[in-house]
Amino acid sequence: MTLAEFWTMLPFALLLGAMAATPVFAPRWWLRHYAKVALGLGAVTAGYYLLVLKDTHSLGITAHEYASFIALVGSLFVVSGGIHISVKGEATPLMNVGFLLIGAILANLLGTTGAAMLLIRPWIRMNRHRVTAHHIVFFIFLVANAGGCLTPIGDPPLFLGFLQGIPFWWVATHCWPMWLTGVGLLLLIFYGLDHIDFRRAQRGVRDRENAPEVWKIEGLPNLFFLAMILGAVFIPKPVFLREGLMLAAAAGSYFTTKKSVHAANQFDFHPVQEVAILFAGIFATMMPALDWLDQDSQALLGQHPAPAIFYWGTGVLSSALDNAPTYLGFLSALHGTAGAENIHSLLTTHPHHILAISIAAVFFGAATYIGNGPNFMVKAIAEQNQVRMPTFLEFILKFSVPFLVPVLFVLWLAFFRS
Repeated sequence: MTLAEFWTMLPFALLLGAMAATPVFAPRWWLRHYAKVALGLGAVTAGYYLLVLKDTHSLGITAHEYASFIALVGSLFVVSGGIHISVKGEATPLMNVGFLLIGAILANLLGTTGAAMLLIRPWIRMNRHRVTAHHIVFFIFLVANAGGCLTPIGDPPLFLGFLQGIPFWWVATHCWPMWLTGVGLLLLIFYGLDHIDFRRAQRGVRDRENAPEVWKIEGLPNLFFLAMILGAVFIPKPVFLREGLMLAAAAGSYFTTKKSVHAANQFDFHPVQEVAILFAGIFATMMPALDWLDQDSQALLGQHPAPAIFYWGTGVLSSALDNAPTYLGFLSALHGTAGAENIHSLLTTHPHHILAISIAAVFFGAATYIGNGPNFMVKAIAEQNQVRMPTFLEFILKFSVPFLVPVLFVLWLAFFRS
């Protein structure tokens, strides 16, 4: 890395550092000024590309990717906020495991953002007597990330692969062993933690509501708007037609949903506003890092890199960057190192490399709050419901390292080591 490349990537490093450190050491300051920090650092990088490099092409591509990202995330947030799922009674560890498994399956049909936004509120209500950080973190692991690796709808990186030419069912037919292994291990770990927490809570409070569970769903007309968003996902052209349909669905949902449903969900726009601001800064400042990855891929990866190189490379950067552009960056790097003309030749000659990139982008996206779009939104909704969430560093050190990383190692040993 040259000195010039270092300086261009400094705003991204400063933004990550601010997101990690200031909520711990200066939480009130961060709450008041995070928008200035994120947008200011993003403006520095965008100004460099515009005024120094005269690279309007890269700025245009990044702006389009950000618009698509925020349109999808925002519209799913609004529509899911119009659906209220009520539950009565207290969830046992086994019931919680079943709920997370259903959420992981739904993530492949509704997308990780759609499933997470639909289920996070009832998940908190199910565990209202004893909800703690581990409930929310494992929800992020399973529903907002790992569960969605079976279809291109499931997670944004896989959808980008679908747009690049990877067949729709290729993902399911190749990823299911990793999905079964990873999701199964995470559910087992969660059950162990939740069983301990459940016994502790039962000893602490004896008089609990023990009524049987009664499910009630309000706002079902929003399923039409949800289908509208998912259908719009498959519209590649013209530019912004897809995003326009998503925003139209969000507007239709917001203005037709009963106020009582929004009130029951404690719905407001703060979570999606925070995501929009922080990811505007992230998308802008990470442009030099992605350019460096694209240009120096062969020097970084070698001439004949093994699938494990792509697994760990995609994974580590998906934790630090948003996993969708990281996926595209390593897919581009694979094109360069393999000398393939198109995606179809890559699927023939390097299917295991593509599989390593896909699994890593989805699973490692759960390792930090910024790895995948829904992570921050789940955190914000949990905090709205008075759940004490871990800081950026606590998330990594207390949950990702001891619980998620061992699962990632198992996936590497079982499927990508050789």
